[in-house]
Amino acid sequence: MKTIKGLILGSTAALLAVGGAQAADLPVKAKAVEYVKICSLYGAGFYYIPGTDTCIKIGGAIRLDTSFNAAAYDTPFWQGGAGGNNLWTKDYFITRERINLTTDTRTATEYGVLRTYANMQFDFSQNRESIAGGFTEVDYAFIQFAGFTFGKAVSQFDPQWALNKPYISSGFMAGSNNTTGIPQIAYTASFGNGVSATISLENASAYRNAGLWNTNGFITGPGASTFTGAFYGTSSNTFLGNAYGGNHIPDVVGNIRLDQAWGTLHFGAAMHTATPGFYGANEATGHADDKYGFAVNGAVEFKNLPTGAGDTLKLEATYAKGAAKYAIAGGTTDTSGGGRFAKVDGNTIGFGYVLDGVYTTGGQIIQSEAWSVAGFYEHYWNPAWRTSLFGSYSSISYGDGNALMLAAFQGLTTGGPGTSSSSAAASRAGTFAGTGNFDFAVAQIGTRTAWTPVKNLTLSAEFTYSRLEQNLNGTYTVTSMSGKPAGTVLNTRDQNLYNGSVQILRSF
Repeated sequence: MKTIKGLILGSTAALLAVGGAQAADLPVKAKAVEYVKICSLYGAGFYYIPGTDTCIKIGGAIRLDTSFNAAAYDTPFWQGGAGGNNLWTKDYFITRERINLTTDTRTATEYGVLRTYANMQFDFSQNRESIAGGFTEVDYAFIQFAGFTFGKAVSQFDPQWALNKPYISSGFMAGSNNTTGIPQIAYTASFGNGVSATISLENASAYRNAGLWNTNGFITGPGASTFTGAFYGTSSNTFLGNAYGGNHIPDVVGNIRLDQAWGTLHFGAAMHTATPGFYGANEATGHADDKYGFAVNGAVEFKNLPTGAGDTLKLEATYAKGAAKYAIAGGTTDTSGGGRFAKVDGNTIGFGYVLDGVYTTGGQIIQSEAWSVAGFYEHYWNPAWRTSLFGSYSSISYGDGNALMLAAFQGLTTGGPGTSSSSAAASRAGTFAGTGNFDFAVAQIGTRTAWTPVKNLTLSAEFTYSRLEQNLNGTYTVTSMSGKPAGTVLNTRDQNLYNGSVQILRSF
């Protein structure tokens, strides 16, 4: 009986204890949970950062490319090496894998929208990285506030649709084509009805400096693979023979734009300064004066053409004097530096250079003149299938500078390295004998077909034909060209190039 009584009393005490604990732990009013809210002010994909009035959008893409009979970026084999020299050892294809991550934040203020944007790329490219390596780049990183843009953004010289050209890669030449951004300080004023104007200061190095050649010294010869310093893009104009001095004055760039439902209209202009190095190896030798060049362009885009919903036509034309890369071989086309073009086919070779100008000891810079025209048409067969056709013609000429360049290649200059047969070209690849000039042009035409089976997944294939037109008449005798026996004689001729690419793109 005592046992039963003890159990009952113990149980009662336990229940009272539990009840007391529960009473002591009665919940107070919980703090409201801050759920992520959709921000509809700036389009799809934006959310409010919890606890703030700032909206953020996180996006990106995975891009897989394979190029055929071309270098990276689907660039034709025209810059020396095994591909440009047309060797058995060249790669018949090259692959690249890219991860793209973007962040876009926007906050409404009394001065307008405060925006920050960043675009980061993580690449793995055949023959550039180690097996587990990679390559990181920052294409865009800018802040926009009260009409100002600070940081790395699309050049204000380029039309609004610079990032929306209907081809796979950047081996196609179309004006400045600086799709990886240029550091700048810009101010944009809007006048209503889609009219706006922008003025900016932009860093010319490395994209805009095409290089200068003091013809009393060496320059990388056609077919050579030797460079000093890092490759172009890592450091500005590091090719052998570049006579650029420091980056003294930023480029002054301006544009006037019209944005309408039917399309866009764009006019741009830029002032570019070429600062030469010394005539010799040190300051005591003196130097040529700075030379001011310029570039102008016009572009138009027509949307929703009568040929079909979504169809577009884009046209662009550029002229530059002493500012060559605004018109030709701008952007990632020039992966080797110095705008060096060289293509061997059998016993023939075509070559040329894209330079802002040339000079010689005691002389002043003779500026180059460059121009280009480009067009892009894209037709939607249906919402899933579309085909584009694109073409361009780019030309550069050197005027009186041709005499200096030709003399240097033939070893006819007086004083310095050019006095011997080991002229500017000979020390690297070969010697030229003949007549003509260094004016040259590149014509290109291509097509791309893209299929989007589901939203944000696109499979595409592209083919491009290029023709390098040169104006030298003579022979180029090999001395140290990669893969070619010394003494091989190549005749200077125009060159035809064919390349293609396929791509899978998943964006999010």
